[in-house]
Amino acid sequence: MFKRKKTNKSSKTLLISTQSISWSRKQILSLASELLLLNIAIAIITYLFISMGERSLQDDWAEQRYSELQTVGTLAGERTDFLKFRTITFARGELLRQYLENPTPDRKASLISRWDSLSRNIPELMGLALFSPEGKLKFASSDEIIDLSLPPSVLDPNRALGGNDIYSSPMAFTPINGSLEPYVYQLAWIENPDQSVKGYLVTYNSVIKILQSIKPAFFDQTSPLLLLDTKGYLYAGASQAKPLKGMPDALGSSLSLSYPELWQNMAKNNYGQYHSDDATFVFLKVEMSHQVESTREYYVMSYIRHDDIAKKFFKWKLVLIFVGLTIGLLASLLFIIRQLYHLEKRAKINSMSLAHGLFSSENSCMIINNRGRIVCANAAAYKHINLPSEEVIDRTLQRIFDINDDVYKQIEQVFENRTSWVGEHGLNNEDDQRVFHISISFEAKNTNHWIVAFYDMTVFTQSQQQANQYQMMSEAAVAIVLTDAEGQIVKTNKHFNQLMQYDETAATAETHIHPLLGQELHRQWENILTSIPLQGSWSAQLMPFSKAHFDQSLKLTITGHFTVDNELEYLIITLDESSAHPGVVKGQHVIGQSGNFVMRMSDFEEQFRGMSESTRTQSSLMVIDISPDGLFSHLGDIDQIEKRQKDIEITLLVDVPSTYKIVSWQLGKMLIFLPETTASDTHQYAMKCIDLLKDNELGEGINIGIAGYLEPQNFEQYLAKAEVALRRAKQSGDQSICQAYTRAITLER
Repeated sequence: MFKRKKTNKSSKTLLISTQSISWSRKQILSLASELLLLNIAIAIITYLFISMGERSLQDDWAEQRYSELQTVGTLAGERTDFLKFRTITFARGELLRQYLENPTPDRKASLISRWDSLSRNIPELMGLALFSPEGKLKFASSDEIIDLSLPPSVLDPNRALGGNDIYSSPMAFTPINGSLEPYVYQLAWIENPDQSVKGYLVTYNSVIKILQSIKPAFFDQTSPLLLLDTKGYLYAGASQAKPLKGMPDALGSSLSLSYPELWQNMAKNNYGQYHSDDATFVFLKVEMSHQVESTREYYVMSYIRHDDIAKKFFKWKLVLIFVGLTIGLLASLLFIIRQLYHLEKRAKINSMSLAHGLFSSENSCMIINNRGRIVCANAAAYKHINLPSEEVIDRTLQRIFDINDDVYKQIEQVFENRTSWVGEHGLNNEDDQRVFHISISFEAKNTNHWIVAFYDMTVFTQSQQQANQYQMMSEAAVAIVLTDAEGQIVKTNKHFNQLMQYDETAATAETHIHPLLGQELHRQWENILTSIPLQGSWSAQLMPFSKAHFDQSLKLTITGHFTVDNELEYLIITLDESSAHPGVVKGQHVIGQSGNFVMRMSDFEEQFRGMSESTRTQSSLMVIDISPDGLFSHLGDIDQIEKRQKDIEITLLVDVPSTYKIVSWQLGKMLIFLPETTASDTHQYAMKCIDLLKDNELGEGINIGIAGYLEPQNFEQYLAKAEVALRRAKQSGDQSICQAYTRAITLER
């Protein structure tokens, strides 16, 4: 009632399961190098951020320290002005005025007691002293300043100072309690109403105590503070906790000697910074007091240890390192994920290309479901089974390949057990006797489908049968050997091994054919390789030689096998015993016994030029004419002349001595070169040759001319003399042998 509707489920591109991601060595090295460069870059950037952070903190602290030094300089100037004001106040004190008006011991004692009280209550005040108008010390509040004297510029009557002016001295050292104490003093003039000098009041102040009083301006009380004059001598700051290398550690020591690089920078500038490997130095030149005759300038300096900055920056350093490690880890994961993405994408593309190529190639493929029905197939499959797609889709393998029930039950077991199956099956059709090799593969990642690959084994079977036929043909009665273009043996047949007593199993890859067929063949090898591409083959009559493994003549035929580029690749050499015959066909070469063969004229001329003069002197040359007038009547008999000449050459070649050379000169003429012979020996050999030819019915019309080598001459002159003898032999009538230019015989007495 209902007609089943067939659906075509073919697809141009059929996907198989995704290929696993495979890491090649190149990809691993590439990713490793990328990760290495990435982490190196992140480490460098992190180090730069840490260095920049520490340097920025150094600059911030240096700027802060510089502002503190400015405050110190300002306070020092203000402190100096205050000391001047205080000195004026002391000079106008009531007790001092009363003492000067009436210098009694009681008033002196009261004044000294007052000064002692001031020294105890004012830290930086070391003491006071009263000097006479002549500059001599009258008395002082402390015995430690008795040795101090006034400078001559103060006592000069032409001085510009006086009245309310205060003289500030430069800094100096005085020993107190066994140690040097830097001090500075202020001098006030005590004048009469007529401006005459009544005396001098001097207040001595400790430089160290003055700096200690203004050092609270520093944010960090442990920060070092050094005071130096314009020559680099240290006046304050010697008591440093763990002083830096190069810093002066004693009062009066010079910075220019202990740290010349720093001092050179300070001497060129009034303020600034100096960075070293261990610390950052900040300095400022300040004016402590301004005099009419001079200005008192000093350097205040402080430094910041980099270790202290590193300790302060350590937490931020850890944060930056943690951030760098986090970024490096995330970036590495990103690189790996990106590489995995590309590999997976490439694997999918390769899988699609593989599936597409699988169904677009010449390989016959099908996809079947778990019931054994065909889902789709490629064009090659349709071509091999000779069925259209409508008759293939949704059909079982049993129906398409005509598989018997027993075999198909095995295939059904494959579907149930989810395994694979491989087998060969021949079609049971009288019109189609093809044999298929079928492979059913289970896709582990796709439990519903199998891949069926098959190919026609008929051609393979036919090729195997043809190979067997070739094998049987190679075992024929004809000896066959296959060599390369150099003559190295590639393959031999059984008959060749028997004929040449050749052991193919003991042969090496460099075994040549030349020793088996004679060295004369080796000499003509280049000519053979040249002739085969032009003529198609090369043949010769192979005669037994001294070391030959055969005792009768063989017909040698060499043909070539060429590559696509028309280059000679292999040589097929056949040796036929049944075809060997003294009468050699046209164009055939002769290779005789004892290594002799019929030489070409050009080869003999070259050999003659290479002979020594002594060899030539003992030689004779014989010219044989085998085509007398009237023997052959027209041009059509040229083939007969060639055949007759070949027969004569073979006949003579059989019994020719090994030292003699038979040369094919021209049609109807040939030469025999006889070394180490006399005229008599040559004549006897010529008669022997004529008798041999007559015995073989080849002696008709034979004429021989003989010449001897009398003096140094070339081959053309030698041959010309032999031709003279040949002409005489032809003209003599009955005599077929004639000699000319032969050597005289020396008789022994």
